[in-house]
Amino acid sequence: MLQEKLQTSIISVGQLLQYSQLSIPVYQRPYKWTQKHVSQLIKDVSTFRNKTAYRFGTIVIHNDGYKFNIVDGQQRIITLLLMVQAILKHHKAVIKNPELKNLLHLLERKMFCPDFSNDISISNISNNYQLIEREVVKFDEELIIFLLNRCEVIQFVLNDVSEAFQFFDAQNARGRDLEPHDLLKAFHLREFSEKDEPHKTQIVDTWESMQSDELSGLFADFLFRVKCWSRMQSARYFTKNETDIFKGVNIDRIDAFAYAIPLRIAHRFVDNYNNNFERQVDMQHMPYPFQLDQTIINGRRFFELIAYYKKTFDTYRQNISALHTTLNERSKDIIDKINNYEGRHRIGDSYVRMLFDCALLFYIDRFGYTEINKAIEKIFIWAYSVRLNYQNVQLASVDNYVLQNLNLFRLIKDATTPHDFFAQNIPSVVANYSTKTKDIENLFKTLQFYGN
Repeated sequence: MLQEKLQTSIISVGQLLQYSQLSIPVYQRPYKWTQKHVSQLIKDVSTFRNKTAYRFGTIVIHNDGYKFNIVDGQQRIITLLLMVQAILKHHKAVIKNPELKNLLHLLERKMFCPDFSNDISISNISNNYQLIEREVVKFDEELIIFLLNRCEVIQFVLNDVSEAFQFFDAQNARGRDLEPHDLLKAFHLREFSEKDEPHKTQIVDTWESMQSDELSGLFADFLFRVKCWSRMQSARYFTKNETDIFKGVNIDRIDAFAYAIPLRIAHRFVDNYNNNFERQVDMQHMPYPFQLDQTIINGRRFFELIAYYKKTFDTYRQNISALHTTLNERSKDIIDKINNYEGRHRIGDSYVRMLFDCALLFYIDRFGYTEINKAIEKIFIWAYSVRLNYQNVQLASVDNYVLQNLNLFRLIKDATTPHDFFAQNIPSVVANYSTKTKDIENLFKTLQFYGN
């Protein structure tokens, strides 16, 4: 029923901003885009200027009969409005293309001019406009034409405000395009080199074969937290605002910076090895040497990285012992206890287990199975000290523990050998303040990490 009342169209930025009846309703949040978001949008416009079209995503509009109230897309629309205002200021007088000159004249007459009273909006608009002016002054006519005529949005217009919000909420709920990992998918598909274009179909099929909730867990509970904690950054919630941590360099467009040389060597060598005709004889395949804290190579390598760590993560969660066959009895006892102690199913305990799993996987990712038994013991003591030291464990407790105490993630990242990692002492637990953790307490006593 809702779909029957929905007007859908694909329109250019130039067409969108000619809607003089566009309006920002009072229920909208402040304009919160920062210069980081604006820089990315401008970079995208410049990067894809040779494409037939480039799409900025979707906007949802409520048509109340008088105004086009923006339900979703406010941040992008205001940013585009600021860009066109800067174009009018710096380019209008010198434009030679007659069609572009007419379009700018129309926009100058018809563009809506919203008022802002919120201090956050006013500050961000002022700061962003300064950046936009510096960048827009460099635009040539072809780039302006691309922005206004070939950059597009998918427009959804509904006549009832409740239906507009229902549609917006439904998009968020189903929200394939609104999930952080799907935003990353769209970004990295755009980053494909021409040479890698033939691989796109297979890569998309592999990605789509993974359940959305599984990908959410992989990013939020593992990849995001390891990356942030190893950088001494908070890692509580993975949202759309944190996707930049999974954006790296385009190996075909990055300048000849010294740090990019090893990335380029590894990227080219692995491809050259696997494509060599001898592989048709020996049937060998060299996987790319991924590391959790590495600079990400955009495009195809990103999808390979996610598939690699998805397999690693799933195997580990199904059975940690399956990762290696040389665990000693003490390591097996530790794994058995954290898998089976009475309080393991509580939310706080799940955060502690996540901490243990992330640290152990990060160690394995860096050093393989060298000294794996010592690593399991050390990481167990470090992670489960949180459980014994607190009556109530929250996600914030775990996050603060990593950042404000001994940070094993940073220690692993900086270590050049396992010895560097093991040399750091972990203090003993003096008392058990939690319940349902007697098995964990007894294990601390066995390992001589309990009491004064």
